[in-house]
Amino acid sequence: MTFSPVVHGQDKNQAKQYDLIIVGGTPGGIMAAISAAKLGKTALILERTAHIGGLPANGLGATDLATRGATTGLFTDFVARVKAHYVKKYGAKSEQVKASQEGYHFEASVAEQVFEDMLAAHRQHIEVRKLMQFDAAPTNISLSGRRISMIKVLNRETKALESFSGKVFLDATYEGDLGAAAGIPFVVGREGKDEYNEPGAGQVYKYWRGPESAESSFQRDNAVQSYNYRLCLTNDKANSLRVEKPEKYNREEYVSLVEDVLTGRHTGASMMEVTDAMLEQNRAHVLKGGKTQIPGDVWGIAKITNMVSLPNKKTDANNQHMAFISTDLPEENWPWPTSGWDWRDKFAQRLKEYTLGLIYFAQNDPALPEHFRNAALEWGLAKDEYQDNANFPRQVYVREGRRFQGVYFFTAKDALPMQEGARPPIHPSSITASHYALDSHAVRKREQGKIHLDGFLSYPSAVYTVPLGVIMPKEVDNLLLPVPVSGSHIGFSTLRMEPCWMAMGQAAGVTAALALEASTVKVQEVDHSKLQDVLIGQNATLIYYKDVNPSDPDFKMVQYMGLRGYLPGWEASLNTAASAADLELWAKLSNNNALKVGKKSTRGTLLKEIYLSLQSKTKS
Repeated sequence: MTFSPVVHGQDKNQAKQYDLIIVGGTPGGIMAAISAAKLGKTALILERTAHIGGLPANGLGATDLATRGATTGLFTDFVARVKAHYVKKYGAKSEQVKASQEGYHFEASVAEQVFEDMLAAHRQHIEVRKLMQFDAAPTNISLSGRRISMIKVLNRETKALESFSGKVFLDATYEGDLGAAAGIPFVVGREGKDEYNEPGAGQVYKYWRGPESAESSFQRDNAVQSYNYRLCLTNDKANSLRVEKPEKYNREEYVSLVEDVLTGRHTGASMMEVTDAMLEQNRAHVLKGGKTQIPGDVWGIAKITNMVSLPNKKTDANNQHMAFISTDLPEENWPWPTSGWDWRDKFAQRLKEYTLGLIYFAQNDPALPEHFRNAALEWGLAKDEYQDNANFPRQVYVREGRRFQGVYFFTAKDALPMQEGARPPIHPSSITASHYALDSHAVRKREQGKIHLDGFLSYPSAVYTVPLGVIMPKEVDNLLLPVPVSGSHIGFSTLRMEPCWMAMGQAAGVTAALALEASTVKVQEVDHSKLQDVLIGQNATLIYYKDVNPSDPDFKMVQYMGLRGYLPGWEASLNTAASAADLELWAKLSNNNALKVGKKSTRGTLLKEIYLSLQSKTKS
């Protein structure tokens, strides 16, 4: 049973009042509504499509989180519900449960249902309106001084404009349309390396998992990383639909794949050891009926899609990172962030036809070896997904839209260790911990002689903390930006993962609720310590430790002390003896030079004493 309440008969000139109005039914928007509802606040979610859930409900079924446990809160509630779905439907020891990887891998239809169920648990406080389109025009927003009072949204069914009044507004769109209409300064494109000294900044050509090319200029430009559709493919013949040639099919777009298949050329670091002679030997071998022998090369449909297994013999088929041609469509998406929906819809159709054309080419074109085509033909669209959209994802994967310039501007340094083995900088105002590589897809199509596509990169990071300021604008008092957050292209490239967006959405909902408790309702004036207390109470991890999780009795204390510098390492080690170095640090931080170690004093015992002392001072 799905939860999608609809307001009927609302006069377009009369605005109903809500505590929160959230533009975008993305995971970040959904979690904002739920966290605020837990605090008794009402929320309205306005979603442009007929389905909530953003990309997880549209094919992104392999969760992008490098360290499980780094991001928790409502995100882990989602994950637990996913696993529970598979356990209930198929049994605890089923292949589906195993393939779900504890709930971190899921089918699109399951993700959507889980989001619906999570919202249904708060139906008294949350309303969802689907097919409601906000357009980023100043005429669609009413601003009085530093406050938004009302927005106008197009009902895509009736074609009428409807007005909605609220106390706090949230932009949970991937594009940043609401923030733009409110006049918040934003950035589109790539900063140069000279601006923040970030790895991969500006124009860069880099082997996948290898070094940068000398051809990289690292200069800033207006390029936007490419978008694609996260396809749901399956080799289960009973549930597979063959891809047909799209109406607008241009074979010339895909012809370069033939040479790549024959020679085995790809963009991975192993190509550094591959000679021209090896490429020609591979050609001869493939033409005789063999598979590629080039190190790092892949065969069949994997040559154009990077597939991760999901339950029920399905895959999350993303762009192939080591390919010169795949499901990403660079360059053509650059106008998306600041364009209207007429243009976006046309590009979405173009991208769909391009994607289907690519698969059709790989499976059918006679210029490709027959055994390659046959391997590609093993895969088709899952017939039980997206049944109202010809089994194709309903949403474009918008990896990056507008990036706002908020109270805090997140850059690569915020996600990189300050020294080898250490943490990145700890932000005292942290609203979540998270972890993913600095990761961007290409901004340009294939260029002759280049080792990879411009801008396709990944650099390792470490588990980091996300400061409150990244979701907070400077210019408007009742607006939060939990999805189109504040950061550089490279900084944003790690924040843009759905677990982190869910956590930032959860924090935005709590921030809005706390702001509503004050007479001024200014999100910038919310006490981040109070915000953190609520988030921790909702099982959010604000600073990550390998040996302490939200179920531990000392979790709140460890979070509090960790954000204040008492536990700079990766483990809290509460049961080990306190060292002289511990005492020196803790005495300095607590301004207690009388701190002493008893015969049986552990780190946990002493920290708890300091913690209770600090708490009593705060309350007094």
